[in-house]
Amino acid sequence: MYKYALLAAIALGSLALAGCNKGGDENASQATEQTAQVSKPTDPNDGKAWNAYLGQIVQKNMQGMTADRPYPYLVNAGDSDEDKAKRDRQLQNVQDTVARGVLPGNMLVFAGPESAKTADLIIEAFKDAKPGSFKDVIVLFIGDKADQDRVTTALQPTGATVRFVAM
Repeated sequence: MYKYALLAAIALGSLALAGCNKGGDENASQATEQTAQVSKPTDPNDGKAWNAYLGQIVQKNMQGMTADRPYPYLVNAGDSDEDKAKRDRQLQNVQDTVARGVLPGNMLVFAGPESAKTADLIIEAFKDAKPGSFKDVIVLFIGDKADQDRVTTALQPTGATVRFVAM
């Protein structure tokens, strides 16, 4: 899972740099336009395609973020023992982050091929968060409309600014 998170961070960093280049660099502008047209991958195990797809969504939803980069969590799909172990490790990582706290102006991004698994991870990770501890932190959930309300309800006590984008 760390591999996917690293790939997402690299993809997002590249997009952020391309988006910040407002000069006359035509190649960066063309790359940004091409990236914006990436469609939702059909293979839930294609991490590279998912990073490209999700990266463009994150790029369009960074308003209000003052940190230098978002913190993406790509939640893997599948029900094998290995898939479950990866999600458990990622859950522990997110729980540790939630326990430590996140500075205002930062953005946490959660997405994955299976929206329900992503929503479950968010809800479990934030269940022990202190009320108001995520004030001025943006939490972007990219998933299915069916999971939006339960994620929003779980995050509400934290004070986080919750954003939802339907896949």
